[in-house]
Amino acid sequence: MPDPEYRVGPRGLRRGAALTLVFAGVLATAAATGSLPRGADRDTEIEAHSVAAAADRDTVADAAARAVADGKSGTEAAEEAVSRSGDRWGAVYDEREYEEFEQALDGSYTGVGLAARRTADGLVAVGRVHPGGPAARAGIRPGDLLRTVDGRGVDRRPVSDVVALLRGDRSGAAAGSTVVLGVQRGDRTRTVTLRRARLTTEAVSVKSAGPGRAAPSAAVVIDVDAFTKGSGEAVRKAVLKAPSGAGILLDLRGNSGGLVTEAVTAASAFLDGGLVATYDVHGEQHALYADPGGDTGRPLVVLVDGGTMSAAELLTGALQDRGRAVTVGSRTFGKGSVQMPSRLAGGSVAELTVGHYRTPAGHNVDGRGISPDLTVGAGAQQRAETVLSGLGGGS
Repeated sequence: MPDPEYRVGPRGLRRGAALTLVFAGVLATAAATGSLPRGADRDTEIEAHSVAAAADRDTVADAAARAVADGKSGTEAAEEAVSRSGDRWGAVYDEREYEEFEQALDGSYTGVGLAARRTADGLVAVGRVHPGGPAARAGIRPGDLLRTVDGRGVDRRPVSDVVALLRGDRSGAAAGSTVVLGVQRGDRTRTVTLRRARLTTEAVSVKSAGPGRAAPSAAVVIDVDAFTKGSGEAVRKAVLKAPSGAGILLDLRGNSGGLVTEAVTAASAFLDGGLVATYDVHGEQHALYADPGGDTGRPLVVLVDGGTMSAAELLTGALQDRGRAVTVGSRTFGKGSVQMPSRLAGGSVAELTVGHYRTPAGHNVDGRGISPDLTVGAGAQQRAETVLSGLGGGS
């Protein structure tokens, strides 16, 4: 296993393609006080929804070991044991899937280069297109509707399931494999065959907002797609470079997670130290703290939606509870249970539920999500820019 890490990521995105949210390395406060949880050489993942049951680690490990000794698949045996346990967020990865996990944390993945989002009427639309990726080369644009993936209808399916189909998670698809999409633009639907590729993402983008984009005090939009390595520092640098008097619109819509330490670094850009979140492992309590010295005076609005998950929810909860930001959009996904991975016989990795995390005010995000201060459906960004302007943050 790698050095101590703590993971968070939605189950629907996990098998090979997940942007897992990781409490990477040791937490400074915990390391200083000696309060890291027992077994901190293992990873910890935070997941969504209430925990009805938890698989027993020894039972799962024994099942894998017996299967390997009998010449059978340890991964399949472990999956069966987790399934019987009722641990809805427990999961088992083979070695290839776990390697994909690690690569995703570095901001790379195998896919077609598009991000999916849910429309107001429940359809699945293209949210972003990776420049130069397979989808972009095929002429797919943001706003196009995805109607089928490899002949399967995807209307009203969870976005995480659609992403898993696009990346071929369940079939173990690699770069070079093909996927067939039914894409609708206006009244016209066409069939497009794409060849998956290994893509590298830029998790943070920065631009000016509103009609006064050229004005020195125009608001700055910081769009964080995921908390991969370096994203927290990218947010901090964007805040430091923002013009004097400019407010910040932090767009976390569709952010499915990433490294927790990166989310804490991002929180540190806006907070002068203090609590970011608490979490428990087997009932033992721990805390995450922001670094001192953040910009606490600049107006800040955070945009969220149902695709805002895990690390993005952790950051949102901290900024909302601490009174640092106005949150705008729709209720977040709601992912707050904790899984701890461990290596099994045969090389697979099992992640089993062990606890939960909470916001600074003690709110449990698990299965509930975070309600924004201002609930807005269509036109959320425009409304957020208006709110930011009212706070004195430019336009």
